[in-house]
Amino acid sequence: MNFVIFDLEWNNAYNYKAQTGMNEIIEIGAVMLDERLQIVDTFKQLILPKVSKRLTGRFKDLTHITPDEVKQNGIPFEEAFRDFARWSGADNCVFMSWSDSDLYVLAGNYKYFSQRAHVPFMQRYADAQKYCMRFLTDNPNNNQISLAHCAEKFQISVEEENLHRALEDCYVAAACFKKVYDPALFEPYICDCSGDYFERLLYKPYYLRHAICRGFDLRQQKFQCPRCHKELQMLRPFEFSNNAFKNWGECRDCGTKYWVQLRAKQMYDHVQISKKVQPMSRKRSRAMDRENGRTKAPSKSGKKAKNS
Repeated sequence: MNFVIFDLEWNNAYNYKAQTGMNEIIEIGAVMLDERLQIVDTFKQLILPKVSKRLTGRFKDLTHITPDEVKQNGIPFEEAFRDFARWSGADNCVFMSWSDSDLYVLAGNYKYFSQRAHVPFMQRYADAQKYCMRFLTDNPNNNQISLAHCAEKFQISVEEENLHRALEDCYVAAACFKKVYDPALFEPYICDCSGDYFERLLYKPYYLRHAICRGFDLRQQKFQCPRCHKELQMLRPFEFSNNAFKNWGECRDCGTKYWVQLRAKQMYDHVQISKKVQPMSRKRSRAMDRENGRTKAPSKSGKKAKNS
């Protein structure tokens, strides 16, 4: 089994067709490691931009790639990744990148250029950053770290000015990976990219705003009293605000009133439900009763109104 560590450099472009911004790949670099973790081959290719011909100032400052360099040495996206797939011998390798942001960008570019969220040559993938971070003992919160920072922690010499070019970043990532590679520990980090993996990856969940839609019916949702675990009775129609359905309910057994809230998020293949039940203060509970005519308001003298 070989390992292919790849890195992408991309330009922030505006996709007028989709009316949204996108990260358009301008350069791909990769190193191939054999089973003994020796670098046996490298790949580097500039890609002609199609979405936006203009390279942003930030991109040029970060990568030092010039428009003339891209124009002279770049090839179309489809051709570049056909060459890359052929070079990698995709069936017998695990692809890796430093964080999965490169994977998101690659899948997004495939979706734009081929109209399908699928990277055909990639069967297995692992996040090299995530794997290497498990060996950092001084990162208790598991915060993401840069490639340069990880190299420093692993005592790997890095020339900062050489970073942010695709191939150079791959050399550093490979050195970090080699420092901590253990076949048994690495195995759980490998993802199977077959089926709808990339569609799931790019899917953007959203909150449902309608009480009844496919896979969700607010009328079927129940809320329990935290005290006696009996079903709460809703006392008014639900309202929708801040991405949540809101109401107030009452337990018929103990008489406690609660604020209730439900959020329904549409995931790739299911609706994720989250509920919140919070006790209502006595003052607010009495005010709610008065608003709904369930009790009489106190007289101005402060004495309770007598029942007629």
